[in-house]
Amino acid sequence: MARGKIQIRRIENSTNRQVTYSKRRNGLFKKANELTVLCDAKVSIIMISITGKLHEYISPSTTTKEIFDLYQHTMGIDLWSSHYENMQQELNKLKEVNRNLRRSIRQRMGDCLNDVEFDDLQGLEQEMDNALKVIRERKYRVLSNQIETQKKKNRNAEQIHKKLLLEFEERDDDPHYGLVDNGGDYHQVLGYQNGGSGIFALRLQSNQPTPHHGGPGPDLPTYPLLE
Repeated sequence: MARGKIQIRRIENSTNRQVTYSKRRNGLFKKANELTVLCDAKVSIIMISITGKLHEYISPSTTTKEIFDLYQHTMGIDLWSSHYENMQQELNKLKEVNRNLRRSIRQRMGDCLNDVEFDDLQGLEQEMDNALKVIRERKYRVLSNQIETQKKKNRNAEQIHKKLLLEFEERDDDPHYGLVDNGGDYHQVLGYQNGGSGIFALRLQSNQPTPHHGGPGPDLPTYPLLE
């Protein structure tokens, strides 16, 4: 009894489809290699899976480029001409855009205005006025921020100045200001950090004349005061 013909159709299950693709691809590449060895043929196979992954087989005696060149020569066609023409058209468009941009820049600098119509000149003037307005507003914002920052610095400097003046006034009112603070060690305040002797000098002055001089007498001797 003859076997029924199996209908070839797309495998619905994605996993089974990928497994079948991998097996058939390996089998196809094996057959291509056999043709290369047995028949001395130049074989090139390019396969792209549904996931976009490319697989290629090329006979060791040739390259993919040689196969394409041989195909073009044999068929009398140029595979790259249409692609080159598209690239050339895209290049021409980009050059035109570049020329227009350069002309627009020169016109905004006051050049290339001889061939500009009145309506275009009026539109250009409006664009320049709008741009000038935006620039002026930005300038004022920057200037305002700088002024406000400087005012804050000035206020801070004034507060520091007032604080220093207040400290100097307190020192003038209190001769012992700063010597002992909150019961601190007055030895250290006066400079006796190493436990040196706390000796103070007392100098007494007299305006009375001495027996040997007509003017005021010299300073009396200095008497050390022990703590």
